[in-house]
Amino acid sequence: MAAPLTLEDVARLLARPSPDLRAELAESVAANLSGPGLAPGEVALAREIVRILANDVETTVRAALSRALRHSPDLPHEVALRLASDIDAVALPLLADSVVLTDDDLVEMVRRGTQRKQVTIAGRPNLAETVSDALIVHAGEPAVAALMGNNSAGIKEESYDRAMTRFAGSERVKEAMVLRHSLPATVSERLVTLVSLELQERLLKSHALSPGLASDIVLRSREHAIIHLSAGSSEQDLRQLVAQLNHGGRLTPTLLFRALCMGDIAFFEAAMAEKVNIPVANAQILIHEPSGRGFAALYRKAEMPPAMFDALRSAIQVVDETGFDGGERDLERFRARVITRVLTLAEAIDGDVADYLIDKLGSVLAGAHEAPLPSSTGA
Repeated sequence: MAAPLTLEDVARLLARPSPDLRAELAESVAANLSGPGLAPGEVALAREIVRILANDVETTVRAALSRALRHSPDLPHEVALRLASDIDAVALPLLADSVVLTDDDLVEMVRRGTQRKQVTIAGRPNLAETVSDALIVHAGEPAVAALMGNNSAGIKEESYDRAMTRFAGSERVKEAMVLRHSLPATVSERLVTLVSLELQERLLKSHALSPGLASDIVLRSREHAIIHLSAGSSEQDLRQLVAQLNHGGRLTPTLLFRALCMGDIAFFEAAMAEKVNIPVANAQILIHEPSGRGFAALYRKAEMPPAMFDALRSAIQVVDETGFDGGERDLERFRARVITRVLTLAEAIDGDVADYLIDKLGSVLAGAHEAPLPSSTGA
């Protein structure tokens, strides 16, 4: 415990001893100021000494004072401002932790501070939205990336939009946004168009996305694993993906149906196996059993919506009956056949799902323009 302040301390300070001794005195004064039980006169004395030390010509003295008072609620505001405006070695401890600095103070520090000061402010706990917005508008990439990595920081939706516009080319900032604990749905859906496939998958697993975007991400990430491609992901990789989606509540019936209609039967099989906790091989037998009774039993156990059963059963039949033709762009033609047949056969398709499939049909037909319009009667 630090010794109580005395008039002798003041005398030593005024005598201008060595910088090391003044730094030691700064720590002692700070400990007294932050400690309990000081009489009003002692508090006033400690504050006066702090004011003197804050103007010391030696950086080591001012830095010692800043470190010692970084958590003190009794630091005079004008002294906190002086130290926070000092060189980085002095200012950073206070900028990281001081509760005496106001949000307006921090905004001003962001506007005129160094990069290290901006990064330090960005990491403060429970950062206010106004300070976050100032960082996004005025600070550089390192500080904004640090801000996005600070999950306790308050960030408004419009501030996220500013960050995505200003740092559209920064993988560092975008990755930090993806890895935040939570994001507004509208931010996730804009961000997904700006990031790599790997980060899209992280967005899918961690944040709210519309069913259409979620489907597109899964289908793009699974593109290389569809039947006719030799370099597909392993069954273990696929089970891990569906397990993560299921754990996050994102392995939805709509996602399964869209994946199936786009020809990714492997994803559908692994997803159904995950839902009922059985091996994929067992799920495959039940899904493709000719009478349909196996799939019906699996469907009920997975607690899938009854209204979608006929549509999914039709999709499975079409996938089983439709193969790749071996020609150029056969994947697009395969998908076009499946989607067309499903839209024709499954009258119970939800309107949003139907709209999604119609949109995808237009895309795959544009990609397979060499092929004739697919027939609704088969491959």
